[in-house]
Amino acid sequence: MIIEEFLIKIIPYITGFLEAIGVIIIIIGSFRTLGELIKSRLDFGNEQVKIEFAKALALSLEFKLAAEILKTVVVRTLDEFVILSAVVVLRVVITFVLHWEIKSSEEVESIQSNKK
Repeated sequence: MIIEEFLIKIIPYITGFLEAIGVIIIIIGSFRTLGELIKSRLDFGNEQVKIEFAKALALSLEFKLAAEILKTVVVRTLDEFVILSAVVVLRVVITFVLHWEIKSSEEVESIQSNKK
């Protein structure tokens, strides 16, 4: 099968590219967050900084999850599939937790800004 052979050869490059994008997003998000934290004089209670960093992490996880899903196309053994499934489940759980944290933080920030 020509398509299957093509997919087996191309998917590692695609997944590597998607994972690299995820890493770049984490690096940029970390530097931006560090800059904002320094501007706020290390105010660790600044919810906006936390929200922006959580959004960067969530976006990064989305790219990494896409890479994991593509890897399922080239899985050859049941052991590989089990490991890949575990990684996908963990990344999905982390993504949901991050989205929940972002939503909670935005609601808290909204309530605090309405009180002012």
